[in-house]
Amino acid sequence: MTQPPKPDPADDTVDFGYTRVAREEKASHVRAVFDSVAGRYDIMNDLMSFGVHRLWKRFTLDQARLRPGQAALDVAGGTGDLALGLARQVGAKGLVVLSDINRSMLEQGRDRLIDEGVTAPVHYAVANAEKLPFRDSTFDCVTIGFGLRNVTDKDAALRSLTRVLKPGGQLLVLEFSKPVLPLISRVYDAYSFAALPALGRLVANDSASYRYLAESIRMFPDQETLKGMMQSAGLDACRYHNLSGGIVALHRGWRY
Repeated sequence: MTQPPKPDPADDTVDFGYTRVAREEKASHVRAVFDSVAGRYDIMNDLMSFGVHRLWKRFTLDQARLRPGQAALDVAGGTGDLALGLARQVGAKGLVVLSDINRSMLEQGRDRLIDEGVTAPVHYAVANAEKLPFRDSTFDCVTIGFGLRNVTDKDAALRSLTRVLKPGGQLLVLEFSKPVLPLISRVYDAYSFAALPALGRLVANDSASYRYLAESIRMFPDQETLKGMMQSAGLDACRYHNLSGGIVALHRGWRY
């Protein structure tokens, strides 16, 4: 397996998978990836995870435990899996905002929630997670599912996500992580770098985007590092749940 390059601390570049790109260019590279895969994003998720991504998201929603009338924000929400569940929890008197930096993905999510006929008021925003265009202390819960690893400045994004939480509100970060057993890690590596690009080529006619997916997962901080980053962003009582042997982890933190 190709190993990620070691960044030069003096170099003003960031990772885009295993490639280094200029900091100001990463968002446009990520946007191009998701423009390419938006129409096939949901079916690829089912194929890549054998449908298990639905269980990971269901667990995330179970942890949210929102009450009717509360307000929730789903960042990098894509096609709206989490936003749909949040809308069902808060009901007709609540509020859900679905945001994504990529307009093509946001349109997919908007169409899906409209088709589902959700009763909660849902608003849609093209927004950068690092600079969310919402007032301080607006939301009871903020979620970001499989989106943080694509952000250019993850620390800035975590501070932004924390800022918009109400006191007592929680942040839920669902993301690929580091398998806890060596055997799982070896099998996962082999699958990620062989099967994912092949599936991307066959189903979405785009192998490069799914190789980026595999590389971006390897470049993402491990469970303990992300927990520390959340604490540094101002969150308390931070903890995480390993799912599927640590292939995915759900991190939780509270703003007090």
